[in-house]
Amino acid sequence: MRRYIIRRIILAIPTIIGITLISFIVIHLAPGNPVDGMTMLDPKASSFELKQKLMAQYGLDSPIHKQYLNWVRRIINFDFGVSYRDGQKVMVKIAERAPITLFINGLSVLLILLIAIPIGAAGAVKCNGLFDRLTTIIVFIGFAFPGFWLALLLMSFFGIRLGWLPIQGIVSLDFDTLTMAGKAADIARHLALPVFVSCAGGIAGMSRYVRNSMLEVLRKDYIKMARAKGLKERDVIYKHALKNAILPVITILGLAVPGLIGGSVIFESVFGIPGMGRLFYESAMSRDYPVIMAVLVIGALLTLAGNILADIVYSLADPRVKYDK
Repeated sequence: MRRYIIRRIILAIPTIIGITLISFIVIHLAPGNPVDGMTMLDPKASSFELKQKLMAQYGLDSPIHKQYLNWVRRIINFDFGVSYRDGQKVMVKIAERAPITLFINGLSVLLILLIAIPIGAAGAVKCNGLFDRLTTIIVFIGFAFPGFWLALLLMSFFGIRLGWLPIQGIVSLDFDTLTMAGKAADIARHLALPVFVSCAGGIAGMSRYVRNSMLEVLRKDYIKMARAKGLKERDVIYKHALKNAILPVITILGLAVPGLIGGSVIFESVFGIPGMGRLFYESAMSRDYPVIMAVLVIGALLTLAGNILADIVYSLADPRVKYDK
């Protein structure tokens, strides 16, 4: 296992380089540049000479390959530079935004597991029954709804028409005057819709995956043998079948990291949540290259770390898996 982990980490290095190189080129080839965003609202600062001066100041007048190499030299020393928008250090901006994004995504993953696994298992046990057909319809509806459209629909119904839930930010204006219980309830009300949007697609996909895996396990000979021995159906389902059916879920969770980070861009922008997703969206709109690249690198590292961690947990859960060969 140790050799496998070391090998995976070494193989991750060219993957990271490839991701950053392609991202860097695509971002820099996109129309517009940071200087246009800085000067477009100020006629006095829109002269050609001043634009050239700003381009030289930020190193944007150099060829792309030189800009990329300079960027690589900086991040090797854990220096992601400063934001073009406000001059603040990139890592400071990300450190301020990351906790809320990690909290929402962590809560979403927990809800996905708690809801999707029982639904998927029950659908397999009652295959083609009323519950299975009903959940199948709901799952396909969940697949069909785009995240941003679902967010706008929920905002319109629960936030504007019914007035039950806030639709912007994570706290109310009178947050400082509330008690501890009131503050917790206020944050929960603000995060209810974003968390639902974040985990809706995951519940649909995961429950379907668990259902198919459970169906496959229920057809195995050892399940038939357990039933032939006279074991209770509950023990057959929960002690023998479900335990093996959810093993592939570990791999799916490792692959879900990039989807959660990508989804954060949508629901944080729509609900006005000051997280990494909204920071990435704002930075992309203003061509703030240092922040964009920093978020992309962190996302790539989290994805690779999630995959390696999933492989490790999978081998621990299933002793038949050997990675050293």
